Amino acid sequence: MRRVFPKAAGLAAVGLLAFATAQPSQASTLSHQPGRSAAESAAYFVMTDITREEFVVKLTKPGDIEHARELVNGQTTDRPHLAARIIKRTTPYNPRWSYHTNPDTTEFFDQHLEVCDATIPYVEDNVDEAGGPFLPGLYWCDWTSRLIREVPAP
Repeated sequence: MRRVFPKAAGLAAVGLLAFATAQPSQASTLSHQPGRSAAESAAYFVMTDITREEFVVKLTKPGDIEHARELVNGQTTDRPHLAARIIKRTTPYNPRWSYHTNPDTTEFFDQHLEVCDATIPYVEDNVDEAGGPFLPGLYWCDWTSRLIREVPAP
């Protein structure tokens, strides 16, 4: 019995060491694989609403990009409005506004809850209050939003 425990502990230690040393090499291999980076796979679209103000949104999910292009090209009218969580800071591709949308949370819709509805300038005028009773969870769904064109990456 005294010999079984040291052998088992030794095997466990060797296995743990092999696992710990394998992960960095696997991670470095993954990061150097050819392919498109997140910035290269992003697409940018101009959104407007009832106020006729323009707001640039960044899309990164292939399905969102495809749907946005179909909307802009007139190939579909399904789910024409955009919803996403906002991030309260400027971004280089949308410098006019003190907020932008998180592309990981973007979705398109036909109808949505009223609590997240606000126009582009209204969000700007009240961005400090966003996340509380105004736009709970920083979730924004402009009911009159529509994409009007794709723009080149900045």
